Amino acid sequence: MANTLNLGNGDWATKENSLLGYNSENGNYKPLPFDFTRASNGTFVNKSGLIETAANGVPRIDFLGNTKGALKLEPQRTNLLPYSSEINDTRWTGNYGGTGVEPVMNSSTELAKDGTLSACEWVFNTGSGTTISDQSSIYYSSIPTSVGVTYSFSVWVYSSLNNVEIQLRGAGSVYEKFTLTIGWNKITRIAEATSTSTLPIIGLRQSVNGTVNSNITVSLWGAQLEQGSYSTSLINTQGSAVTRVTDACNNGGNDQVINSTEGVLYLEAKVKTDTIFAANCISISDGTDANRLSIIMYGNLESIRSTMNVGGVNQFDFNLSSGYPQEQYYKIAVSYKVNDCKIFINGVKVGTNISATMPSLATFDRLNLDIGNNLYDFYGNIKDSKLYNTALTDAELIALTTI
Repeated sequence: MANTLNLGNGDWATKENSLLGYNSENGNYKPLPFDFTRASNGTFVNKSGLIETAANGVPRIDFLGNTKGALKLEPQRTNLLPYSSEINDTRWTGNYGGTGVEPVMNSSTELAKDGTLSACEWVFNTGSGTTISDQSSIYYSSIPTSVGVTYSFSVWVYSSLNNVEIQLRGAGSVYEKFTLTIGWNKITRIAEATSTSTLPIIGLRQSVNGTVNSNITVSLWGAQLEQGSYSTSLINTQGSAVTRVTDACNNGGNDQVINSTEGVLYLEAKVKTDTIFAANCISISDGTDANRLSIIMYGNLESIRSTMNVGGVNQFDFNLSSGYPQEQYYKIAVSYKVNDCKIFINGVKVGTNISATMPSLATFDRLNLDIGNNLYDFYGNIKDSKLYNTALTDAELIALTTI
């Protein structure tokens, strides 16, 4: 079998407006760059576990939870909080309602998640009751929001103790409780806005393991309020709202390394749970929807799908409509050949087609991280993608996709 196009699997090279793929056919490595765009900077977790900022147009390889790294692709988002890390700024106000006690906010001596001394220390003061309004809490001055629209409120919190309770209230009127572990914790509250203005609130309860404790100190950093049904990477702000523009990665390969008449498209990736935006696509195509082979991972369904169109006519539709929840990696391989198409996921054959017609030679000339015609960009994390210029046997496909 000939592996003609590779992207990732621990071999990453990035520069402005370009991500390097390569052809490893016959052990002869040849570069195959992808076009990459993002008209803003963006943050990611580096090999040291710190949050780092990539410059405009530079792809982000994120190492959160894995040592080989994964290409991070996100939609456009705006951090509506003007001061994401200066949580001791006067616009962050202490003692929200009830009989709570004004918290003491100092500059933290704990290194923030970006390795700088930019976190804010919160010295807990005991209130007289047990509800969130009776505890030490802080909130940001009102942020304009739209009723019924979903927002995500997140913040990084450092604790030197396990099982410290903290609560968030974002756009909705209900608090959500979180239990901290030692170190930096990212906590997120997702809710629909219940008014045209939101007071993002962070409340610290007076308990550790359920026992009253008036000596709790935590550090806060990297607060973010964004419109969307999941939290994205931190968008740093210093006085005004800031927008991170969408990532787009396309035009990898060419008709010399993509065999239109037979081959395999392989993907190892995960997507976020997203009730607003559904389809996350990768495809080989001629740049149109009429001629393309795509793999689709859905954010709003436990579904993975692969379809092929030739001359505008659907040849197969492997629609695995359940059993594939988001937030985890899947290894997916689609093998295509006239009258012999099949899809494998995590080492299991889950679909076959014995009547498909293939496009003519040299029809497919690009690998796009979208559905093929600049729509339905892939948003998620991609560890590995490959193209083979011959169809593979079942045994080879099992070996390729087994977790």
